[in-house]
Amino acid sequence: MFFRQLLNDETACASYLLGCATHRQFAVVDPHVDLVDDYIAVAQAQGVPIVAVLDTHVQADHVSGLPDLVARTGARAYLPADAGVEFDHHSLTDGEVVKLGNTEIRAISTPGHALAHHAYLITDHRRGDQPWLVLTGDALLVGDAGRPDLHAHAEDTVEEMARSLYGSLTEKLLALPDHLVLYPSHYSGSVCGRGLSATPVSTIGFERRHNPALQFASEDEFVRALLADIPPAPEGQAAIVRANRTGRPLAPVA
Repeated sequence: MFFRQLLNDETACASYLLGCATHRQFAVVDPHVDLVDDYIAVAQAQGVPIVAVLDTHVQADHVSGLPDLVARTGARAYLPADAGVEFDHHSLTDGEVVKLGNTEIRAISTPGHALAHHAYLITDHRRGDQPWLVLTGDALLVGDAGRPDLHAHAEDTVEEMARSLYGSLTEKLLALPDHLVLYPSHYSGSVCGRGLSATPVSTIGFERRHNPALQFASEDEFVRALLADIPPAPEGQAAIVRANRTGRPLAPVA
């Protein structure tokens, strides 16, 4: 399996280019609009086309590079079911698999940061039939859990989102083996969490033992802590979400 983490330090976003070089199929996960040229250049250097582009959720802090990357490569777009986007894509359901030759991407529904949010469990069948790593999006970060307020609305209150996130963490992500390598979509400097590590990689086991957001004895304690001192919303959040839902560029500020 070919795997590269690409970082955008301006927004503290991590994204991923991965796939099977043998069968010449690459995917990009959580692409950043400013790194589209980089994904294409790295893939071209390997002589492998990008055939799939996945977002873990509709981003609220930066513009996704998914529409641009799809337009330039002809790749298929994938988002969680019920993501509410207005462009052509394949809606991934919980447990659904995207196959890229020997590389397998399995969607895990992990709502809480957003109503429609997936982590992606990665298996390299050339190495073994057990998963090797997990891309956790904004659900589980290195040193924190994702904030629950950016996509809350109506009956889906911030508290309800926090409770959903607790279930996603305890029932889905922390049910994974400790040895799994964990790659988040944000690191230190992002507004999507608090106290994030500047190291954008960990393991499930290390976070289980050392992530402060995972040390609470009950759901209520977790929720109270997650709702305390939530950072300010990202600048231009509404416009960013609108761009990511429509697949159109961010409208210029008047």
